[in-house]
Amino acid sequence: MLSAPCLGERRGTFFRLLNPFQGGARAYGSSMRRFAPWTLALVTVLVIAVPFALAATSTPAPTPDRSPGNPVASVISTVTGIAISPLLGTGAYGAYQWMTAKNEAARAALPWFAQISFWLPALLIVGVCALKDTLGAVVPPGLKKPLDVLETMENKLSGLVAAGAVVPISIATVTRMVLGDGKVAVAGADLAGSGLAMLPLGAADMSGLLSLLTLPLGVAVFLIVWLGSHAINVLILLSPWGAIDAGLKAARTALLGLVTVTATINPWVGALLSVVVIVVAYLVAGWAFRLTVFGSVFCWDFLTGRRKSFSPAECGNPMFAGPALPGVPVRTYGTLERGAAGGLEFKYRPWLVLPEKTTALATEAGGLAVGEGAFFSDILSAEGRSLFSLPPRYRGHEAKVAVVYGLGGGVKPAGLRKAWAALREMLGGSSKQPA
Repeated sequence: MLSAPCLGERRGTFFRLLNPFQGGARAYGSSMRRFAPWTLALVTVLVIAVPFALAATSTPAPTPDRSPGNPVASVISTVTGIAISPLLGTGAYGAYQWMTAKNEAARAALPWFAQISFWLPALLIVGVCALKDTLGAVVPPGLKKPLDVLETMENKLSGLVAAGAVVPISIATVTRMVLGDGKVAVAGADLAGSGLAMLPLGAADMSGLLSLLTLPLGVAVFLIVWLGSHAINVLILLSPWGAIDAGLKAARTALLGLVTVTATINPWVGALLSVVVIVVAYLVAGWAFRLTVFGSVFCWDFLTGRRKSFSPAECGNPMFAGPALPGVPVRTYGTLERGAAGGLEFKYRPWLVLPEKTTALATEAGGLAVGEGAFFSDILSAEGRSLFSLPPRYRGHEAKVAVVYGLGGGVKPAGLRKAWAALREMLGGSSKQPA
């Protein structure tokens, strides 16, 4: 008889998720992983350094350098900060512009995210989420998990809004200031006062071309940093402890505060710190993308009650690779099927769009089991390690999964359910017999 993994093993699985490089060497070529980060870093540094080099060759009239400093360095820090926490970053950025506007007419001309009707409710929502994570240290996971799902969906929505609106406005503002066409938007009023607005780049209107070149890069940088930051929301969604949730959220907020403070004190230091954040986010992009897909499927199943209309198929079912599946990065989304010889095969596409790959399980299905967890279940190896993680739609269908794939171990309690069953036995209660 196989034993289900104890609560400590499930917690160990959670901590293995914190290793962003697990399985990376198997998924990507060593040469690409060695040179690609430095290529991105070089491109980013050039994008930051070229405007400064142009400014050094000109002789603008001396003007005071108003906070947050140089506009190019400032917009790099702004985009990075908003990507780290879209709702908090956008709300704080809008509040700063609203408070530093000279008069009511200037405030009325600010963009929508700098109006009090947006940034005040946005900051209130951020405060409610922070209170939820603070109280979550003493609240049972079952009561806090629905709120974690809603916050994860909010982070996705605010990230899309920021990528589609706030980031383009910020980059367009700096583009006009670099070319000095005198049409600086009020949204970038806090970035004014720089000699870059006086650059003599000729009479030709190059704003459209420069925007065409810089906007895709800015959005790409935003998405890379946002992926790494959003992974924290998914880890909170998976974490069984409220204390870890509060710690992860505090670390992200501290990073956002560090970027903001350094950009305000010294734009060069703020830009350098932002480049470091961008490079690190690029290095963990694959891991963060897989976690983002997992969190999206988790939230969709939870919010739509998918398990009520779902039934495991005989031909193949979607699930996520676990840490014990060799040759596949953890949390990779794919389909578990029966091969022509009767064995189990996991088929998946890296990044969801690349050519399909197939991994055959080395162990026989008869030695596997389904571990029934409190929030989602797993297919376990003979040693009790997670081979596959089942989305929440499989809750209540674990016995059917065991029948479809011929899992000889049947269904066993795992994670929090295993701990609860052990506690009931210690108190003299009866434990549920495995299927």
